[in-house]
Amino acid sequence: MTTQNKLRDTTLPVLQGSGEMPAVGFGTLFRDLSVTKQAVIAALEAGYRHFDCAERYGNEEMVGLAIHEALKAGKVRREDLFITTKLWNTNHRPERVLPAFEGSLARLRLDYIDCYLIHTPFAFQPGENQDPRDERGQVIYDTGVTLTETWSALERLVESGRCKSIGLSDITLPLLKKIVATARIKPAVVQVECHPFLPEWELFEFCRQHRIILLAFAPLGHGMDPNVLEDPVITRIARRLQKTPAQVALAWCVQRGAAFLTTSAAPSHIQENMDISTLPVSAMDEIQQNITTRIRFNSVVETGVPGFIPQRK
Repeated sequence: MTTQNKLRDTTLPVLQGSGEMPAVGFGTLFRDLSVTKQAVIAALEAGYRHFDCAERYGNEEMVGLAIHEALKAGKVRREDLFITTKLWNTNHRPERVLPAFEGSLARLRLDYIDCYLIHTPFAFQPGENQDPRDERGQVIYDTGVTLTETWSALERLVESGRCKSIGLSDITLPLLKKIVATARIKPAVVQVECHPFLPEWELFEFCRQHRIILLAFAPLGHGMDPNVLEDPVITRIARRLQKTPAQVALAWCVQRGAAFLTTSAAPSHIQENMDISTLPVSAMDEIQQNITTRIRFNSVVETGVPGFIPQRK
């Protein structure tokens, strides 16, 4: 892990190749897709260089346009960016992986992807309908493909040179162990829900041992109840250090050796989430020892259906 003058500049070594992932990342999942381009522009201007995308989010083209314009104007260099996107559940069959990857590449207007993730370990019925349901409204899963087969298809993307690294999202520790045990190319990144109410210490330690980056989504609890940012331990530290509760929670994430993604369309919040600084050791200890709430806000690890995405009708 490399830390420069500010905690916000921390980078983490990526297992494949010689690249590094900025620990501070910007997520592009928006309820209102029309805000995408301006939000990405604001994030670039604030200094974000790590962007997380997905076919499922439905806005890769807008993300790609914002990045393309910034590159064309010379405001940023491609080699300074770390761009992640994801393979959706309906594309787990090996023959569907390459077309899905190339589709994301085209929409993002990029020549290569820094990291390609399996969005969830659940395979859905293949096809154009991203949310296949039966007459009872139940998800139709695909029993004709295994996660190992899908992973092998991702390994071939790395070998093609247009995908620098691969990983998994919404994965549990038992499933991650199976992939690590059999993979020719090991996962470089694991993206999971993680915050002070769900620290995932066992998963984090396994990732650390295998040099896998743990990338936290919903690091602020996604504004859900109970509210991470209203926890008395977090608010007490924030008052003491003259920081916001969000900045305390995000600093905790990076200092423990993980990366995080935050999403906002408000320039003030985009800047706030970037302006983190090192916490005293005593504050890190307080968060670890005194926060006892344990809750997972997103049930995606049980179903493969992301709970933070409004369902399309």
